[in-house]
Amino acid sequence: MNTTNRTPGADDAGPLEQADKEAAAQATRHRHHPVVKAVGTLSEVADQVPLSLVCGSVILGGALSGQDHVARTGLRMMAAHVLANSVKRVIKNRFRRTRPVEMIKRQDYRCEAGESRGGHETSFPSGHTAGAVAVAVIVARDLPHMAVPALGVAAMIAGIQVPRGKHYPGDVAAGAVLGLVSALVVRRLWVRAARD
Repeated sequence: MNTTNRTPGADDAGPLEQADKEAAAQATRHRHHPVVKAVGTLSEVADQVPLSLVCGSVILGGALSGQDHVARTGLRMMAAHVLANSVKRVIKNRFRRTRPVEMIKRQDYRCEAGESRGGHETSFPSGHTAGAVAVAVIVARDLPHMAVPALGVAAMIAGIQVPRGKHYPGDVAAGAVLGLVSALVVRRLWVRAARD
């Protein structure tokens, strides 16, 4: 049997996992395209430190301009980002999944519980997606006139992770759910604290 066109680990994966791997393998072939590279570079704004700086800028901008509602939005953005990132880190530290680009380069794939041994094994879930969605949902709820651009940027950040070879579609979906839940938890806790 010719294995050059098979996704590594194909015999071990269930049908959903196999479909996830196949979709990522197909999309990752475009990782060197200039548009994918450019949008991928822009998506780094959703990494931990840059996204914290974005949230901090909103807090500071709102405080300096006397717009308390903007500063509060920034605080909720930061809280949702920190919550999403904290949960993502716990999952990544306890679950190994080979990143698609590594699966293609090394012809090796792992998806199992266990302590990850480096960035090449931390595909699940997508942290960029989790942070971007968490922040965008807060912005959309607090500042409705900014909903479309905020959610559009989050969708772009999530969508580019698969062709970049950083994540499988399932990783991105899990990151989006994590981001959404984090934003909803922060909103609920914030409203509850304001009532007390």
